[in-house]
Amino acid sequence: MRLTNYSDYSLRVLIYLASQDREQLSNIKDIAEAYDISKNHLMKIIYNLGKLGYIETIRGRNGGFRLAMDPARINLGEVIRKTEEDFYLVDCFQDEKNCLITSACSLKHVLASAMEAFFQVLDRFSLEDVAANNVLLKELFRMKQLDVTEPVKPV
Repeated sequence: MRLTNYSDYSLRVLIYLASQDREQLSNIKDIAEAYDISKNHLMKIIYNLGKLGYIETIRGRNGGFRLAMDPARINLGEVIRKTEEDFYLVDCFQDEKNCLITSACSLKHVLASAMEAFFQVLDRFSLEDVAANNVLLKELFRMKQLDVTEPVKPV
């Protein structure tokens, strides 16, 4: 299974925000530069993450956005379910008429079980878990802003 860039970037935005001080506002430009992602892509993602309640946006001259809740309350499985458009691993997930052997084939059930296992693992983790080393994350983002390419030692 491969996540879309949309889900990947959504998770990256949330990790970035989780690494920042709780009250600090971030902006699209900084995140786009940190990850080398298009600002246009990020605008859509930020808007959607706001609609989903994961981030709060502050308008105005000194505006920006930040996490709307504690990172421990943001479940990774839930984020993926809400940011992926579909989970059709093979054609028969969407339309059983697309395959001649659907009535005799067990592949659909095997893949459905695999998908269920995938989400069972994701459901065990929160944003807090993947952004736990926020000191190192913050340092990596700071170095990217300074355009320093030396490796950072784990803290």
